[in-house]
Amino acid sequence: MDSPTTTLIHILRNRVDELVAAGDLDEAVHAATAAVLKAQQTLSSDLDSIDEFASSLEVRGDVYRLLGRFEEARDDYKQAIDQLDNRPDRSLQLGRLHAGYGSVHDQLDHPERAAELWQEAVRYFELSDPPASLDIASMSNNLAVLKRNSGDIEGAEAEYLKALEILHRELGPDHEETAAVCNNIGALYQSAGLHEQAREMHMMALEARRKNFGDNHPDTAQSHNNLALALLATGDSAWARRHFEKAVSGFEALGIEYSSDLEAVAENFCAVLRAEGDEAHAEAIAARVPGGLAIPEPEPA
Repeated sequence: MDSPTTTLIHILRNRVDELVAAGDLDEAVHAATAAVLKAQQTLSSDLDSIDEFASSLEVRGDVYRLLGRFEEARDDYKQAIDQLDNRPDRSLQLGRLHAGYGSVHDQLDHPERAAELWQEAVRYFELSDPPASLDIASMSNNLAVLKRNSGDIEGAEAEYLKALEILHRELGPDHEETAAVCNNIGALYQSAGLHEQAREMHMMALEARRKNFGDNHPDTAQSHNNLALALLATGDSAWARRHFEKAVSGFEALGIEYSSDLEAVAENFCAVLRAEGDEAHAEAIAARVPGGLAIPEPEPA
């Protein structure tokens, strides 16, 4: 491939990045398509031309995925993978392509196919030199979600813990991605009835999120709620109430955009208060929800 053509393709792909960053996805598709067509015009058995074509397809596939045009994204990812034909020198790109391809199938509600593709992505990321550890962690988290949704608790735990080990090592215990996986593991343990373990994972997630985001952040507020539920399950009602209050206050401070989250947390808190006979406090919490929160009358004894 001649240098001027390569330069033009790179200019077009850079333009795609700029348009995506500016939120102009519709125009980004046109720029990406121009790059694909230009790369296709000069496609030959030369590896450089194949690489430019596959990379242009990947860029357009990413834009299609952002737009929710999943079938078109799927076709671009598949064609790019076919072009690279399992080449060991392109392991990192093949990992990215399989990751995107899997995400498309996940969005199209094909979980088994998504799992196959994400496992392939892990294989390519492990073959990269050096291995793409953070990408492996991301795929492990995705696989854990699929396994949890299918009822495979042990399989989900194994994938989550793999992701956690990598993130803890590479980014540290206080990083927001580490906290997100801790939260996911906590939710898994809570659903499996492993309440002590859930409590510790939610505690770790909350500590990291408070350090990263402070108290007035949706992730911090959600962690307060999740920890409160775990504390209830381990018999710490008074401590749970304090965290429910922090969750309510957090979502309340975030405004109308988070009113549905506020309502969900308030419902949890009110249920606890009513179970403990604290009707006045339950009514006060319900009143903090925009439009109020309907509290059912207690059933007759």
